[in-house]
This record gives sequence, C-alpha cells and structure tokens, in this order.
Amino acid sequence: MARTPRYDVLFDEVKIGPKTAKNRFFQVPHASGMTNAAPQVRAAFRGMKAEGGWGVVCTGACSVDPSSDDSPFPCATLWDDDDVRAHALMTEAVHAHGALAGVELWHGGAATVNRTSRAAPLSPSGVPWMPTHVGFMSAQRPKVMDASDIRDLIRWHAEAAVRAERAGFDILYVYAGMGYLPYQFLLSDYNHRTDAYGGSVRNRVRLVEELIDAVREATHGRAAVALRLSMQELRTRPSEVAESEAHEVVGLLKDAPDLFDVKMDYSAYDCAPSRFAAEGSHEPVIDFVKTITDKPVVGVGRFTSPDTMVGMVRRGVLDLIGGARPSIADPFLPQKIAEGREDEIRECIGCNMCIAQWHDGVWVRCTQNPTAGEEWRRGWHPEVVTRDSAGQVLVVGGGPAGLEAALTLGRRGYDVALAEARDDFGGRLLFEGALPGLRAWMRVAEYRLGQLRRMPNVALYPGSAMTADEVRDFGADHVVIATGARWTTNLCGANELPMPGVAAPRVFTPDDLARGMVPDGPVAVFDFDNYYLGTAVAEQLAELGLAVTYVTTGGAAGAWGLMTNEQPGMHQALARRGIALRTLEIVTGFDGETLDLAQIFTGAPTAIAARSLVIVGQRAGGSALHEALVAGPDAPASLHLTGDALAPGALVHAVYRGHETARAIGRAPADLAARRDGPLARRDQSHRAEAAE
Repeated sequence: MARTPRYDVLFDEVKIGPKTAKNRFFQVPHASGMTNAAPQVRAAFRGMKAEGGWGVVCTGACSVDPSSDDSPFPCATLWDDDDVRAHALMTEAVHAHGALAGVELWHGGAATVNRTSRAAPLSPSGVPWMPTHVGFMSAQRPKVMDASDIRDLIRWHAEAAVRAERAGFDILYVYAGMGYLPYQFLLSDYNHRTDAYGGSVRNRVRLVEELIDAVREATHGRAAVALRLSMQELRTRPSEVAESEAHEVVGLLKDAPDLFDVKMDYSAYDCAPSRFAAEGSHEPVIDFVKTITDKPVVGVGRFTSPDTMVGMVRRGVLDLIGGARPSIADPFLPQKIAEGREDEIRECIGCNMCIAQWHDGVWVRCTQNPTAGEEWRRGWHPEVVTRDSAGQVLVVGGGPAGLEAALTLGRRGYDVALAEARDDFGGRLLFEGALPGLRAWMRVAEYRLGQLRRMPNVALYPGSAMTADEVRDFGADHVVIATGARWTTNLCGANELPMPGVAAPRVFTPDDLARGMVPDGPVAVFDFDNYYLGTAVAEQLAELGLAVTYVTTGGAAGAWGLMTNEQPGMHQALARRGIALRTLEIVTGFDGETLDLAQIFTGAPTAIAARSLVIVGQRAGGSALHEALVAGPDAPASLHLTGDALAPGALVHAVYRGHETARAIGRAPADLAARRDGPLARRDQSHRAEAAE
C-alpha cells in the first residue's frame, strides 16, 4: 500500500549535528532492564526497532562511573573495554538497518545510593533525592561535591564519550533530567552552592555546559551531542529575565547541544499512564523550546497516532517524534505508517507494565507486544511468524489470551476456530475497558480482532458456549482453553492469608458488577488485589452517585500502582470524586448495615456504615471445561490451558501466556528452550596486552 501523503513529513531527514537521521522517528533512551549482563538480548531488542523503521534508536541510561550505581535497578555501564564490546553488539544491530544509535551518558548523583559500589553518593549541596520514596529509601546521604569532584564528573563523561564512540554510538547524551546529578545542579532546591556552579541560573547551568563541551571535545566533533532536560519544575519557577527558569535555561544553552530532548521531571508524569493522561500530555510544558533554539527538538507523549505526530511537527512543537512505550508496543510503527498500514499499528495502551517490570529489576514486558524481550532469547519476532503448520485448532475463550493465541496460531498457518460464550469478544476487557480512564486498554482486543477478521483461515464464533462433548465432537487437532479466571469473595486476614468470605446480603465481586449488578449505597470497596481495579471500581460506583469508601490492606490506594506510575493519579481521582480512603485495614465482619474493620498491624477495631461490600481481592483460575475434557472419554490429544485460566494475572501475563501457548503447539519441547544470555567474557590482563600489541 502507498503511504498516506499527509504523513510524508514524518519521513524527512533531520540533521543532528554531524549526523543525519533518516526520518523523524526517534526511539528515545528508555530503561529496558537489559544491562551489560544481557548484551545479546539488548542488541536484539533495540535492533528490532531499527528493523521496524525507527531512524534513531537509543539504549538506556549508561553509568559513566561506579559512583553512579543504581542497583538493585538494572543499570548499564560504560566503565571499561568490556562494556564497549557489550554495547557494540547493540550499535551493530541498529546500524544494520540504517538507523543511528544513541547512548545516554548518566550519573545519578544523590538519586543513586550506590548499594553495590558503596561509593559516597555525590550531590551539589548534600541534599538527598526522594529519600522516603519506596525503591530509593536508604540511610545513606550524599556528599557535597568539591572542585575535584566536579572535575572528575566532567572527566568521567569525556572518558565515557570516547568509549561510547568506540562502541559505535552516533549520538551521545548529557542527561540533566529526572533528579539525576546535572539536573540537581540546575534546580535551586538541590543546589545551594555559592561558587561558580551555584546561585544564579547562569551559574547553575555552567556544569551542563561544561559536560556538553567535554563530550564534544572528547570525540573531536565526530559524534552528535544531545542534551536531555526535564522541564516540569523549571517551568514553574519565575525568572527575572525570561518567562520562567525553563526558558532561561534553554536560552543559555540554545547553541550548546546538537539536539534537545525535553521531558518531565517525575516518572509518574513523564511516563504517565493512559488512565490519567492523554496522548501528547507533555506539550503544555515543553512547547516553548523550539521558539528559543534552532537546534532540533525531540520529545515524547505516548504518540501512537500519525496525525498527532504530524501535528507536532507542523505546529512547531517537535522536530523528531520521540517514542519509548509506543516503540515497545510496536517496533514496526514507522514502517507501518510508511507503507500505508497505519490501521495495523499495535498501539501502546499506556498500562505502564513496561515500567513496572523495570522497577521489578527485570527486562521490560509489554501487554500489547508479548515478544518484547524475547527477540533473542526465544527467537520471537513481533511481526513475522513462520507459517510452518497445518491442521485445525479450536480456541475456547475470546478474551486477551484467547485472542492472542488465535492470532498467532492463524499466522502459523493453522485453521483456527475461536469460540466465545458471550456475544462480544474481549473477555475481562469488556468490563475493565469501560471503567473510568481505561478505555485505551480495549486496544488489546481491538487490535487482535482487526487482524483476525482479515485472516481467511480464522473463523470467529461469538455467542458459542461449548460443552466438553461439543469440543470433542468438533474434532480439532488441537484445543486451547482460555476461559479466564473468576473473582472470589474471600477476605484477607491480618497476615494477608485468604480468609473465608462473610455470609451477608449485598456482597459483590467485580464479576457481579460486570454482569450489571448495582450495589446499594453507601458502599465499601475492599481492595487487597492492590493493583488498578479496586480504585477504578470505586470511581465507577462514585460516578453512579453512590457514597463510596475505599478500604485497602496497603499503605496507599492501589499500592502496586507505585510500580506502574498510577498511584499519584489514583489518590487524586479518589479525592476528586469524594471517595473516602482507609489504608492498612482489613474487613473482619459485615452484616449488610455495618462494616467491621481492623488495623492490619495492631488489630485495633473500627466500624463504618455500609449497605454493600465489593471485594476486589483474590482471583481463581482453572476451567471446568478443561477438567471435564481431561476426565472424560476421548480427551483431545493436544489440549492446552492458558491465560488467566492457567494462572490469574495482569493483562500482560494473559497475553503472554496465549502467545507462548500458540508458539508451542505442535513443536517438540527441545525446540522451545529459551537461550540464556550472559555478560561477555571478561578479558584478563594478558589478553589485554596481546590485544594492545
């Protein structure tokens, strides 16, 4: 198909200092969890994006010195020759498809507490960064940098720049954002210095200028130098000479880098979940940068619509369309636009499961793209599935796992029948996607249904509940059961073990609400699932005009939402809707009029009025249909249980299980083994000497 002409501007070349990007699609640096400990995995993950048409592909933050140690978070390094070899695998994979490779030279300063290296954290004035934030909590406090520390920091960047160029990187970043060390010099809250690096904005900018100069001089101008700036806080600070300190900073640095990469200060806003922020949400903060500098500007905003992208360019907001999450969800987004296949884009749903997995210390995962992180390990390609099979597969259950299994099996060449008991496909998404803020999550079903309806070897059967006898009579060569999980009325004890539910009127689960049942108010939502659903259900009930109290075992609403950046938005939403919030409590009794509660640590009792109780707690997997098929006569020889029916989890787990099942059917176990990556073997001194000779 031909490209839609109005999207031609997205494929213009863009000059970035001494380098030229082949188009405006720029995969900005983002954490992947794939450090130098998994160089093959990292190379394949980034290389896939270059194959998909991104003009620039960057790796994530790379520490320039052991005094910037982010453990236990996955932390890449550029400390020595072994690191050069590891990163070279990635740049080679990116260059193979004509893209530029970028690297984010990074020093965390007070934001890293150096748990492994045990080096004293560095900061402009000894001010800690978010010391009470889970994940960053530590009794360690930073050292005030002296003149020699500043000289060292500049030298470390220069030396890392040399190594980065040797590794093959084209664009070298100085990172002055998100609480990291150069950012701490820019912001007066952290910078209380009285020397040439503190006080006025002019002085606070000095370190960033010197880092840019050092990186450029170290590579003799051969590499492009990018500056990544967080604008959120600076935009709020008044300036005596400009509209804000952000304007003043950009004005002072307008000619220094070859590229400005502009973003927000805090992860919850920089990588805002779709539940609380629309596409392009950064624009009100970063829209002024191009009015001050002639250098190209890149920014992000969970861009998935090519029309939005074109608007950013035409209106003079951005020169390059930055992508982190959208590039994970669909590495081939640029190619699809180039080929007039924009309706095939696998759009990011903004669930932030990718971010959550990095917080967990593992490779990023993606709800929409189950192949993310599996490109090298399992040989999975997001777009190409070898047509290597024949025969018929019956998939029972049209939720996220069933849809993904059917799509992948269809691409493999099987004749696929997908049967769904309800009149509509989507499974749990039919309810969850209708909750406040979660409409974008329906893209999981919509994308897959759009692809399935084009496939001549796939037949869709809505309104088709199936018995074990009907499955056997269908006579498929393979049967996949993806019938989902169910919510229980179990309660949670003080030790967080499941407890039997209460025998009382008007006790509901999310499944009851999905069937259209409406509680009487006042209603209490007891959440010990501690992810998104409890607060979303509370919001929906408040929308109906009910008085709602949200009760949770966690110390915050949707406690696990800290991992997905949802927690601030959850609290703001509850407050905005007038929903009462009670934390660190369990339900001990309910009689249809009064809800008995106890503090989870002390057992101190309390009670509130409630006519209805909604329990968002424990889910149960399993499938009566699967059990009947296993126990009955003539069980299918190739029978597979997958998705939430196999093991309840988040959408990302259901989609992955469906994909994994579809890849495995008809293949020998030996062919399914995942490869194990590891650090490149370290060279001993004799090898180094031989190499030098």
